[in-house]
Amino acid sequence: MKPQNDLLSATGTTVFTVMSALATQHGAINLGQGFPDYEGPQDVVQAAADALLDNRNQYPPLTGTPELRQAVAEANRRFYGLEVDPNAEVIVTSGATEALAACLMAVINPGDEVVLLEPLYDTYLPVVKLLGAVPRVVRLSPPKWELPRQELAAAFGPKTKAILLNSPMNPAGKVFTAAELAYIAELLQRHDAYAVCDEVYEHLTFDGWKHIPLMTLPGMRQRCMRVGSAGKTFSLTGWKVGYITTDRSLAGNVAKAHQMLTFTTAPNLQRAVAVGLAKDDAYFASLSSELEARRDLLATGLAELGFAVLPTQGSYFITCDFTPLGFAGDDIAFCRHLTETAKVTAIPVSAFYAGGDAPKNFVRFAFCKREAVLEEALQRLRAWKAASPLAQAI
Repeated sequence: MKPQNDLLSATGTTVFTVMSALATQHGAINLGQGFPDYEGPQDVVQAAADALLDNRNQYPPLTGTPELRQAVAEANRRFYGLEVDPNAEVIVTSGATEALAACLMAVINPGDEVVLLEPLYDTYLPVVKLLGAVPRVVRLSPPKWELPRQELAAAFGPKTKAILLNSPMNPAGKVFTAAELAYIAELLQRHDAYAVCDEVYEHLTFDGWKHIPLMTLPGMRQRCMRVGSAGKTFSLTGWKVGYITTDRSLAGNVAKAHQMLTFTTAPNLQRAVAVGLAKDDAYFASLSSELEARRDLLATGLAELGFAVLPTQGSYFITCDFTPLGFAGDDIAFCRHLTETAKVTAIPVSAFYAGGDAPKNFVRFAFCKREAVLEEALQRLRAWKAASPLAQAI
């Protein structure tokens, strides 16, 4: 038999799958996977159920139902002051992962270079490579994850076609500052490049931090493809409804890519998401404040246990350095150890790096869980530490 696709054949089972299976095997509380264990807004769920019975269950328009495209445009104006044409500058996709792939497909040719910021979400690098592009990876370093400006500038060159920017950032929990975004914008203009902006955690920011879309900066309107996610904004990750806001000059190719990937997305879910985007300011404020309280609960407990807890300005995740606990192995071994002995699962942060020289002393915990689950996880960790000879020696 002739060989199959080299890149996909060489891609092993993700650490997320491995750790989730291990959590199930050992009856562990899974704080590795980044999805809520609670339901989304009842009115949004009810709108989806009602929409199944209104006799509009055939293919919706390629770019999305009129209701959702209009709602996305209005949300852009409401939250960021962006004026968007719902009929020419919004494309609805089957989740943000598809949206990111469609955006990259829209502008990338084989041999083009794409700048990626590390640590990075696990689908970024494979999609860039599958499109025949060359990744140029720039590393941000803990604990502050500041943008390394000289290294970033060096990654841009004559072949640079795009940057893939994630803010708020998974797993770092970083919200990019206005100054950092301005620096990125200047590089994009200087090198005539595009930006694919993964902004799925746009409404999940804490401590007064506010998300700033790169698209709102001067000169960026025609260069940016901005990706949002109903899954993250409404705690309905299984729905897989994403939406892209982009200039009409880019929207045509993005829509063509979407057509080749999934063509369209469930119409009842789209109409329900439109209901969600129209919710009042109190909903969006409570979304972040409730998550912030969960973050504080977990962060305080982990710090008391001896973890070095890094700041989390946004997203679902806390990153911790486990070095103070005295564990001799790397982050993969530590996550296995926690799952098997403490019955709590985290994700090794080295899984978010492209190179073999990734830091090996950080783990990621998801706090998008019910408070009772977070309390139980901390109780298990306290019991583990009390019973562990290693921990007692610290």
